[in-house]
Amino acid sequence: MGLFSKVFSQVKKGLARTHQTFVGGLRSLLTGRTLSDELLEQLEARLIQSDIGVKTTARLLEEIRRAHKEGEIDKGEQVLEYLKQHLMDFWPRDDRRLRFAESGPTVILVGGINGAGKTTSIAKIAKSLRDEGKTVLLAACDTFRAAAVEQLEIWSQRLGVEVVKGKQGGDPAAVAFDACEAAQARGIDVLLVDTAGRLHTQDHLMRQLTKIRDVAAKRIDGAPHEVILVLDATTGQNAIQQARLFKQAIDVTGVFLAKLDGTAKGGIVVAIREQVDIPVKFIGVGETPDDVEPFDPQTFVEALFAD
Repeated sequence: MGLFSKVFSQVKKGLARTHQTFVGGLRSLLTGRTLSDELLEQLEARLIQSDIGVKTTARLLEEIRRAHKEGEIDKGEQVLEYLKQHLMDFWPRDDRRLRFAESGPTVILVGGINGAGKTTSIAKIAKSLRDEGKTVLLAACDTFRAAAVEQLEIWSQRLGVEVVKGKQGGDPAAVAFDACEAAQARGIDVLLVDTAGRLHTQDHLMRQLTKIRDVAAKRIDGAPHEVILVLDATTGQNAIQQARLFKQAIDVTGVFLAKLDGTAKGGIVVAIREQVDIPVKFIGVGETPDDVEPFDPQTFVEALFAD
């Protein structure tokens, strides 16, 4: 990927809970059993419960039933390998790298609801960029919660990056404007814009997020170059609805799937691809700034199914 180190063991460690429950549950269900309509119905229910989603599950089961009918598979153990291979082929060869501006600051707008892990995810991206030798500036556009600004300031001090902030309760778009001005004046490589942790059901707040995007676009050519939506993997199908509405409001270009180490399901990665068609670019597999990996489908599936 160029920006993050892909470490199979780190992803595997982060997926330990998902592996134990999801893959472990499938093995328990399938091992030693001959395929039958009853077993496939049980498999269907188990996949849906894993947050993969009804549509994706139906697609997978259709392929498994076809393979069973044509004599390609007849044992439960074969289904596990079949699922693994089909999940690997599930994602197109999207370019999952961050897009950078050809000249001037690269603006990355980051959205998500309160509690999704947005600020921590911003810190992870910032550290990875700094480790690559890029200069980073943070914009604290969540002016409604003093705690949000304070949290971002704490991370900025830990990471050695500066932050632009405004008055509490002030106009978030004005902060975005000032941050764009500062990024240009200081020759900053990347401006990371933190936005209010707004509920996707609150139209007026979503409109404000759109305003921040438009201000950045007017001030810096091509901005925002990336719009990253942070989703909490533990919220399951609710994250899908968030992704749909954020995509409508701010043209999301990629997903940072946070707290993947905290979910026992993990199928949400598949559901995002199938139901929303936004590329998952990064996954959070721990609590420290180093616990972030680029999402690579093959690495993800191999780590998920690894013994």
